[in-house]
Amino acid sequence: MRDRSMLRLMVFGVLVLSLVVTLFARLMFLQIISGDFYLNASANNSVREIVRPAVRGLILDQAGRPIVSNRTTLEVTVDRVTLGRAKDKGAAVINRLALLLNVPTSQITDRLLTCGTEGAKPPPVCWNGSTYQPVPIANGIDTQTAINIMERRTDFPGVSAQLQANRIYPAPFGVNAAHILGYLGPVTESQLQSQVDANAADRLRRTDVVGRSGLEAQYDTALRGQPEVTSLSIDTSGRVTNKIGTNAATPGNYLVSTIDAHLQAVVENQLVNAVQRARSQGYPGKSGAAVVIDVKTGNVLAMASYPTYDPAIWVGGVTTKQYEQLKNSEALSSNAIQGTFAPGSTYKVISTAAAAKEKFNLYGQYKCPNEYKAGNQTFRNYESRGYGAISLARALEVSCNTVFYGIADSMWKQSGGLSAERTAPDPIANMAKSFGLGTKTGVDLPGESGGRVASRLFKAENWDSKKDSWCANALDGYSETRKTNPTLANFYTALDKENCADGFRWREGDALNAAIGQGDTVVTPLQMAMVYSAIANGGTVYQPRVVKGVIGPEGKVLENFAPVVKSKIAAPKSAIDFLQAALPGVTVRGSGKTPFAGFPLAQIPVASKTGSAQVTGNKVSTSWFASYAPANNPKYAIVMMVAEGGTGSGTSGPSVRKIYEALFGVSGKSVNSAKSILVGGMPKLDLPKVRPDGTPVAPKGKNSGVN
Repeated sequence: MRDRSMLRLMVFGVLVLSLVVTLFARLMFLQIISGDFYLNASANNSVREIVRPAVRGLILDQAGRPIVSNRTTLEVTVDRVTLGRAKDKGAAVINRLALLLNVPTSQITDRLLTCGTEGAKPPPVCWNGSTYQPVPIANGIDTQTAINIMERRTDFPGVSAQLQANRIYPAPFGVNAAHILGYLGPVTESQLQSQVDANAADRLRRTDVVGRSGLEAQYDTALRGQPEVTSLSIDTSGRVTNKIGTNAATPGNYLVSTIDAHLQAVVENQLVNAVQRARSQGYPGKSGAAVVIDVKTGNVLAMASYPTYDPAIWVGGVTTKQYEQLKNSEALSSNAIQGTFAPGSTYKVISTAAAAKEKFNLYGQYKCPNEYKAGNQTFRNYESRGYGAISLARALEVSCNTVFYGIADSMWKQSGGLSAERTAPDPIANMAKSFGLGTKTGVDLPGESGGRVASRLFKAENWDSKKDSWCANALDGYSETRKTNPTLANFYTALDKENCADGFRWREGDALNAAIGQGDTVVTPLQMAMVYSAIANGGTVYQPRVVKGVIGPEGKVLENFAPVVKSKIAAPKSAIDFLQAALPGVTVRGSGKTPFAGFPLAQIPVASKTGSAQVTGNKVSTSWFASYAPANNPKYAIVMMVAEGGTGSGTSGPSVRKIYEALFGVSGKSVNSAKSILVGGMPKLDLPKVRPDGTPVAPKGKNSGVN
């Protein structure tokens, strides 16, 4: 019995000792190993921040005109801590404030609830900031309302009216530029979680508004600046015990864009005219884009997309109904950098350069029949017209498809035809890639599309990823579609059976379609503008830019971006020389002649190429007009397209002409550079001045763009 008691005491002693050792080890871990962590956590738990965003930087055009600015408005805020001290928790104050602001009481109470708490509505209705920070509940109130609040302190304890900077769009010359400028919106949870330094002074906070698209998003950090942060000491009951200090705000920097507001307004107007021209001719004219490039730098001087929207709609937040309308209208995306379209005959400059590299005679004669037979398929010229034996330059002028079918067919056969491996030579595709097609241009705007280049390799890789789906559909026979449209189901089934069996093969018809910018090839209008810029400047593919510099709010130049060469065209100099000599002929005596009738081509020769790209699904062709001028001393490349717009010459060409007239000061047949819409008749090389008080030095008078 005694031995058993001793055993129990020993077990108990071991248990007590192990507990003491465990507690001691835990104490060591908390105080020594993790002491710094918990010390910081304790400090953070007793300090709260009140954050006031910095004034966001301006966005200027190349001449210094503000195209995005700020306007100071009166904002009403409510201090929830002060309201919470009242017996009724501030209910009477909220009722009086709602009456004064002429809004429902619920609008204020909903705003005062912290996001995530019971009964709180989703952001941005609820408050996503600090408990100790005054909550903004109304913006843009009139001066008299603000005076009433400030004079009646006893009626409105915890309520304040103060100045707040909001985004405005001065719109010189009526410019829109919504897809370039972008808009602001609340910071997202993923942005908050992805921050490297969660304690940095310029870190994102839940109350922040950040750029959501365009330049506002691309250069958000530079534009946002650093907020004013007031640190408060808080006791264990949540009461403020002391104001620790305030870090003053640092205003955001100014962006100087490459865009010229006057030119941008002209391009936007002419794009709308082109869309309306298409519709007047009986075409749908669904959407479009236009781009103007400085061929010597790659700077984007103007870039428009249709349809568009009013950028001011985002100020203060959009309603769900407004957002749905924007989405349904497809106005939110930029057709210039995000839309991808078959380039049609504008792509023939690529095929010409590839032919030159493959030793085809650029100055020989080529057959231009009205149709070209390849296997059991017949490929026709546009409108089935033939021209007999013609030069390659003439083939570009009249856009003869069958000449390029013949060249592409020879290349296809030389590369091995149907038996060729996926890595076999593909001259046209390789040349397209050297021009920058199939990859993003690298423009300093978010959301750019890379497009796609039709090729033997692409088709093989596409088959690898889709063959299982094709085979399954072929086996099923589109049973659901068959219930309502057996003919369509039969067509899809036959197509998928063929794709399932040998959809990896680069067929003769694929090669022929690729040579004239049809089939799987799709490009963005910006990509095509860079292609023609490269031809104009002798073979340099630049990385396009929309911002050329950053200036501090006090006027100091912080960054001045130099042109960036992306690549050199992999074509012999003879090919570039040939294209530079041939393309002006398109405007003088080819498919681009009609829209430039009466234009002073002797003084300002224009190199051009039209395109009418066919679209699957029996839709109307895409209208393209690609060009640069002056052809003998290139300065600008202009590309315009209208989806389902008909011909390039009839729809886009007249608007491209109007843009050149504005750039060169053309009136009728006379040219006066002093009448150019560009100040000084050319793009500015240097950055505009910003005064120490933050005022940009912009053109005055008629060049200011302000009525």
